[in-house]
Amino acid sequence: MSLNNSSNVFLDSVPSNTNRFQVSVINENHESSAAADDNTDPPHYEETSFGDEAQKRLRISFRPGNQECYDNFLQSGETAKTDASFHAYDSHTNTYYLQTFGHNTMDAVPKIEYYRNTGSISGPKVNRPSLLEIHEQLAKGLTLSPRLECSGTTVVHCSLDLPSSSNPPTSASQVDGTRGACHHTQNVAVTPSSADRVANGDGIPGDEQAENKEDDQAGVVKFGWVKGVLVRCMLNIWGVMLFIRLSWIVGEAGIGLGVLIILLSTMVTSITGLSTSAIATNGFVRGGGAYYLISRSLGPEFGGSIGLIFAFANAVAVAMYVVGFAETVVDLLKESDSMMVDPTNDIRIIGSITVVILLGISVAGMEWEAKAQVILLVILLIAIANFFIGTVIPSNNEKKSRGFFNYQASIFAENFGPRFTKGEGFFSVFAIFFPAATGILAGANISGDLEDPQDAIPRGTMLAIFITTVAYLGVAICVGACVVRDATGNMNDTIISGMNCNGSAACGLGYDFSRCRHEPCQYGLMNNFQVMSMVSGFGPLITAGIFSATLSSALASLVSAPKVFQALCKDNIYKALQFFAKGYGKNNEPLRGYILTFLIAMAFILIAELNTIAPIISNFFLASYALINFSCFHASYAKSPGWRPAYGIYNMWVSLFGAVLCCAVMFVINWWAAVITYVIEFFLYVYVTCKKPDVNWGSSTQALSYVSALDNALELTTVEDHVKNFRPQCIVLTGGPMTRPALLDITHAFTKNSGLCICCEVFVGPRKLCVKEMNSGMAKKQAWLIKNKIKAFYAAVAADCFRDGVRSLLQASGLGRMKPNTLVIGYKKNWRKAPLTEIENYVGIIHDAFDFEIGVVIVRISQGFDISQVLQVQEELERLEQERLALEATIKDNECEEESGGIRGLFKKAGKLNITKTTPKKDGSINTSQSMHVGEFNQKLVEASTQFKKKQEKGTIDVWWLFDDGGLTLLIPYILTLRKKWKDCKLRIYVGGKINRIEEEKIVMASLLSKFRIKFADIHIIGDINIRPNKESWKVFEEMIEPYRLHESCKDLTTAEKLKRETPWKITDAELEAVKEKSYRQVRLNELLQEHSRAANLIVLSLPVARKGSISDLLYMAWLEILTKNLPPVLLVRGNHKNVLTFYS
Repeated sequence: MSLNNSSNVFLDSVPSNTNRFQVSVINENHESSAAADDNTDPPHYEETSFGDEAQKRLRISFRPGNQECYDNFLQSGETAKTDASFHAYDSHTNTYYLQTFGHNTMDAVPKIEYYRNTGSISGPKVNRPSLLEIHEQLAKGLTLSPRLECSGTTVVHCSLDLPSSSNPPTSASQVDGTRGACHHTQNVAVTPSSADRVANGDGIPGDEQAENKEDDQAGVVKFGWVKGVLVRCMLNIWGVMLFIRLSWIVGEAGIGLGVLIILLSTMVTSITGLSTSAIATNGFVRGGGAYYLISRSLGPEFGGSIGLIFAFANAVAVAMYVVGFAETVVDLLKESDSMMVDPTNDIRIIGSITVVILLGISVAGMEWEAKAQVILLVILLIAIANFFIGTVIPSNNEKKSRGFFNYQASIFAENFGPRFTKGEGFFSVFAIFFPAATGILAGANISGDLEDPQDAIPRGTMLAIFITTVAYLGVAICVGACVVRDATGNMNDTIISGMNCNGSAACGLGYDFSRCRHEPCQYGLMNNFQVMSMVSGFGPLITAGIFSATLSSALASLVSAPKVFQALCKDNIYKALQFFAKGYGKNNEPLRGYILTFLIAMAFILIAELNTIAPIISNFFLASYALINFSCFHASYAKSPGWRPAYGIYNMWVSLFGAVLCCAVMFVINWWAAVITYVIEFFLYVYVTCKKPDVNWGSSTQALSYVSALDNALELTTVEDHVKNFRPQCIVLTGGPMTRPALLDITHAFTKNSGLCICCEVFVGPRKLCVKEMNSGMAKKQAWLIKNKIKAFYAAVAADCFRDGVRSLLQASGLGRMKPNTLVIGYKKNWRKAPLTEIENYVGIIHDAFDFEIGVVIVRISQGFDISQVLQVQEELERLEQERLALEATIKDNECEEESGGIRGLFKKAGKLNITKTTPKKDGSINTSQSMHVGEFNQKLVEASTQFKKKQEKGTIDVWWLFDDGGLTLLIPYILTLRKKWKDCKLRIYVGGKINRIEEEKIVMASLLSKFRIKFADIHIIGDINIRPNKESWKVFEEMIEPYRLHESCKDLTTAEKLKRETPWKITDAELEAVKEKSYRQVRLNELLQEHSRAANLIVLSLPVARKGSISDLLYMAWLEILTKNLPPVLLVRGNHKNVLTFYS
């Protein structure tokens, strides 16, 4: 679809069929608006559109000295027009402009800036308007004030001048929702052109910031896929093995198995390359290479463990490659008899000098390092080409005596099969060759220095694997077809006439190397490591190629190790390594990492025992490959919608096969090195897991955890509940979890690791405010639970009344079988002072729970649960302390400025600072002295709120199992005794019974408890529950309910009926008389509790049930009050009368 932006297009007649992309012309002139009223179909506008008179559109305030930044912001009192962003549709009237789709509304069109991470190096992150801002009605009197920053300092407040409520809107634009604006604040760098765009509603805040950021990064060196990935990977893969050991591998394994070894190695690296490409194209890739790919895919545990050993492996690899270079140089010194000291010390001297030079190249910058790599690649390519040219140059007698006869079919046939010497086999030869195929991550390791890592890593890596594999295969086949396995090097070992060759290729070509079967020879594929030099057209070029291969690999490793290590340190997974996260210069070079890598490399060069460490290093690299493959498999298997790699040539099962193959190769190379690698990786994994770094990268581990949880939840729904698997799954009405910690702690004590616990809060009030407050606090309160190691969920609802909210929670909370079966609430201690509606809601939720067949637990402690006032005091004190520290810091800065700049500096500083005396708020303000007083007053409340966090002293949990509710009253205290904090508390069981059958009933109860396998310290049969309480106790109860009694029996019938209608909530004499025995029982139970359980650590008591319609709310609260009065912590428990205990297996 093409879009014509010319102004003439909008002068055509309006199309008959409008769609959502149609652009409406907005006229801001009153006269035109009046004329528009004559139309039969007035224009329609979105509710969130803005429009007003041009001269009233924006009010701009400047700070002194910066007005010149905004000279073009207004022109002739009207909004400035832009030259490209908007097109005038009428040039004959006042300033009009066309607001294109997406810019005549607060609703934002899709832009990349909305999807960037905060602090993104590729551009600024911009916040789109929130759903609340575009969904809610615009409030009156609010202002739209985006912050427009000029040169990073000046702030412009743009406010809509809105019509007052007394003046009705007179134009369509005024009805368009401009009665207010949202608080939408963004940082915008203002230029003369951007000011116009912002004024007209066009442009994305932060566009200019991106441009400025690009200008600032103009000197940053970024590489394309050739220079950044292809060159590095080829240089790293083509190592010394190509020139020195490949001929020996062909001699041992033959051409056939040699090619198989190369292809098997390539299969491992190719699968890893495909997995790397898939991960690298699944989102923006920062610096860190293999560590970044693994950590962002599998999480910090795997990434942190492999990142450290991968960086170490690269650092030691520097020493390996440098020693390889030094050994070649020492061999040349031996030939020319120019040794400095002895071979070992010469290697150390040359290696140390080489590392210093390489460090200088690396520290000089990535650009110099890249130039050096290109030069080395050219030398390497010339050396390889020199070998292939040498194979077609006719061999002379000297070369023939050393086994080189050019391309011969007989030699190819003889060398095609294997001829392993003693102690060698296919896997041992494979283990020697495989390290030559590694190095495929050389480009990915500098991912932060690539222009487009998502394109460069797949293209460069896979092409490098292909080119190097072809080169290895070509060299192997060519050398196997040109050179025999054994040769004497003696030009006189020619065939004597009449000699039987016995099928020997060399014999058929005129040479007799038969004595090599009985004594060692120095030449041929099996004996001479310098075969390529002999075959090549110019031998010294092969030596140059060896130098190039070793130095390029060393240089690549010297760059890779610090880059990976810096990325690891930046993520702060290992706190002690934060020092190495700092970067220097425009390229953020890890100079500290370079020094550390240099020291590690120097240490291993001086140790000079690389033969032992080499297998471990190879296994470190293989472990990285295995985890990259597993990352690709894991991400695919987790089926996360966020797994959308642009590189689609991969398969999850192939990646898994690659991971297994890498692990197998580790043991093939060296089994003890593989074991050491796994042990180190496991140790680091456990360490990072225990430290729990505060990062969230959206790893596939998280995605798979969700999938597993979902699958398990669905699986649970297919299984019927069984009494043996019953566990308390609780809704706890804590409000904010931090406001009633004691209620949460006691519930958590019997749900931790065994049941569901949901902390619930009901927001009551205007829905708009409640929803806003609820949404803003959800994450914070769940984070509080996690921080305090409470295994619970937080849930909240907004409702018109408390009871409606709880009813919603009781019905909708949970998932499948993981639904709450128990409601836990705190006792309403202030019920006698509370409004009647609160009491009705409180008792009503108990009735609702029973209606939904949900058990109820009411917890009462002496001091109450709510510590919200204490928290407010603490927050206020913290705020005042922060203000005090800030003020002290400001004063200190003033004093320093005064000392440094004298009186002139003081005035200069005073001009910049704006220190005003803060006036305390009239409403809700708390001064320091008052805060301290409240804090001291509520000290007992604070102590009570933590009583269930502490380990309970040795004592008892008294269980008054008066009514059989299915066993919940007995199960909860039993679970408590299993907890570490309650393990010193023994169960004492109290049940009702007959006085004349106390012993028999005790035996029956003991038998029942033993069948339930519940240990107990003692059983008490209470036979005098039903006797009347003493007069003093009953008098206390009567005085308690006296203010709520109707006393209708003392009044005439008419008055009594009138009182019942006016105060239906009061306790009638008829009701009191009907349930007098039950009231006696509650008072008597309190007497018994005082007598038997006053010293208990906790009392668990059967909750009396109030029959709906028979027991008034106030009478029920009086029962609960008198029942639990003056006692230790009490749990009133009533199950749903379904079995939660069984003695069947």
